[in-house]
Amino acid sequence: MNTFPKDFLWGGALAAHQFEGGWDQDGKGPSVIDVVTVGGPKKARRITDTIDPEEFYPNHEAIDFYNRYKEDVQLFAEMGLKALRTSIAWSRIFPKGDEMEPNEAGLKFYDDLFDELLANGIEPVITLTHFEMPLHLAREYGGFRNREVVDHFVRFAETVLERYKDKVTYWMTFNEINNQMDYNNDLFLWTNSGLVAKEGENRKELMYTAGHHELIASALAVSKGKEINPNFQIGAMVSHVPVYPLTANPADVMLAEEYMRLRYFFPDVHVRGEYPSYTLKEFEREGLNIPILEGDKEILENGKVDYLGFSYYMSTAVDSTKDTSNLGESAVHGSLAHDIENPYIKSSDWGWGIDPVGLRYTLNRLWDRYQIPLFIVENGFGAVDTIEEDGSIHDDERISYMREHIKEMEKAVNYDGVELMGYTPWGVIDIVSFTTGEMKKRYGMIHVDRDNEGKGTMERSKKDSFKWFKQVIESNGAEL
Repeated sequence: MNTFPKDFLWGGALAAHQFEGGWDQDGKGPSVIDVVTVGGPKKARRITDTIDPEEFYPNHEAIDFYNRYKEDVQLFAEMGLKALRTSIAWSRIFPKGDEMEPNEAGLKFYDDLFDELLANGIEPVITLTHFEMPLHLAREYGGFRNREVVDHFVRFAETVLERYKDKVTYWMTFNEINNQMDYNNDLFLWTNSGLVAKEGENRKELMYTAGHHELIASALAVSKGKEINPNFQIGAMVSHVPVYPLTANPADVMLAEEYMRLRYFFPDVHVRGEYPSYTLKEFEREGLNIPILEGDKEILENGKVDYLGFSYYMSTAVDSTKDTSNLGESAVHGSLAHDIENPYIKSSDWGWGIDPVGLRYTLNRLWDRYQIPLFIVENGFGAVDTIEEDGSIHDDERISYMREHIKEMEKAVNYDGVELMGYTPWGVIDIVSFTTGEMKKRYGMIHVDRDNEGKGTMERSKKDSFKWFKQVIESNGAEL
């Protein structure tokens, strides 16, 4: 097997709100995720008005990385990680979000964390916000429906870009900014943009309004970043779930093509610096009033990203002859009105289609479309781990999942000619699941003794995948 480029960034990916904990330590304010309760496979997470002492909020403590980061970084270093992708908790820096001066204790924590990573040869890859808007901005300003929040985000971005200009090279602006294309999902609107839809409000118009403000905020952050350090590499980050036509029926093929616009809209603007014609036609056709101001086109043009980071977990398929929109929770991937089980692939216990070839397909589609470097910043297998009597965890399914995806990555690089910067699989250590708030849906290669009720010792232990991934990194992908 061919190997990857010498400077390939093998690593792991996490999000501040899912692993840091310390939700109210050292001046940190509450974020939008701090009012989201625990859920489960058939139990949706709920958003509470305030923090209710009778509710369990799993992200509050998470896995207590905030107080254990040196221990965890040593494990990351032992695994051989060359990069760690994580985020800066916005409300740790600006507790309410609208202050003029930052919280020094919050800034100091990331100084110490980045120093610890760099001392161990691990490159920080930093997302500015990963579903971590300060709660005050969501409740008092209406989140990104309000153009004022752009200014608060840019102040936050400029603060951390300046503070860490000599410690961090790789940045991304908004995590999975396109999740909110599923605008009927209250959790996505809330965590992406701090939005609560009003009764009778046009949710699509609301989503595009907030999305436009975020695209402006992202472009301004990119421009500010380049002024601060021209060597910064600043990217966008999107979720990518390719949509296949079930058959060669032209109606299926065209339906899949139209659904793929849900995946392409945000990266089209991030990379090309302008709105795609299909979206402008959608605004016109549906009478959507999006507040695009004079000068916004220039902001977008001047704030194009250097690379595209994306998450890839699964693919889905659509059948033009079936309407699955009324199936609710039993629908395959939630938001598509015609999505169906793909008969050619298996699914995880959570119903996510396991499709390694789809990763190669995705890399080719994105490379052909954008011709800028790509970065797989999330990919992983959520499963229930079994702990043996001797404490070992034989997570063969996780190893198999990652092995088959890395094989397809290698083909994309060495056969297809895709420019790929790195691979940071999701949940290098067990963390709180975003979609369900559970701990038992585990992605990590390091086990954390914590359960769905928040009980456990927090003790860390290595799974079989730990040793396996260490070998992959040491061989630069040659030994799988």
